[in-house]
Amino acid sequence: MGKHYSTGFKQKIIDEYKSGKSGGYKRVAQKYGLSDDTVYHWVVKDRKQGNQENIPYKRVGRTKEENIDYKERYEILKKYQAFLKAQREKK
Repeated sequence: MGKHYSTGFKQKIIDEYKSGKSGGYKRVAQKYGLSDDTVYHWVVKDRKQGNQENIPYKRVGRTKEENIDYKERYEILKKYQAFLKAQREKK
C-alpha cells in the first residue's frame, strides 16, 4: 500500500509546480523525494477539479540563439543562390 500524504502537503506540491519556479514534475518530485508520477497525478487531479489558474506551459519553439543561427544560415543561403545565379548568367 502506498504512502498517504496530507491534503496540505499535496497542495503545497501542486502550488510549487504551478508557480513554475522549481521546474517540471520531475524537479518538484526530486526536491521532495516523490515520484514524478505522483506529482503528475496530483496536478492532473487538481486540474480536473477546475483549478486551472497559473499552470505553466512549456515554451515551444526555438531559442533566441537558435533563431540567430537560422538567420545566419538564411543569409548564407541567399548569397549562395545569388552566386549560382551569376554563374548561370555567365554561360
